[in-house]
Amino acid sequence: MRAGELDRRIEIRTAAVSTNELNEPVETWIPAVTVKAKVMPISDGERFRAGEVSAQITTRFLIRWSITTSEITPKDRIVYGGKTFDIFHLKEIGRREGIEISAAARADQ
Repeated sequence: MRAGELDRRIEIRTAAVSTNELNEPVETWIPAVTVKAKVMPISDGERFRAGEVSAQITTRFLIRWSITTSEITPKDRIVYGGKTFDIFHLKEIGRREGIEISAAARADQ
């Protein structure tokens, strides 16, 4: 993995649960780490749900492996280019060289 290919900054966010003034659990998303990445759009797809058409952007992010990035899970999210991507697949590249993350975002965000 060449450093010049990692030309974008992405933010990984993780879910945190706190309580509101009524002592009810509230899920919020807090920044976990900001890293450089190679961003590769995969496809644009349309899904039909309850008669509604929604466009989805599927993207692959390639980042360097580190102790911090090795803790990323599909429960986390990526924020990039003003869009929030839900992670659906993670794959280690080589022996602790990098991590390939597949994620999807709604196009109408």
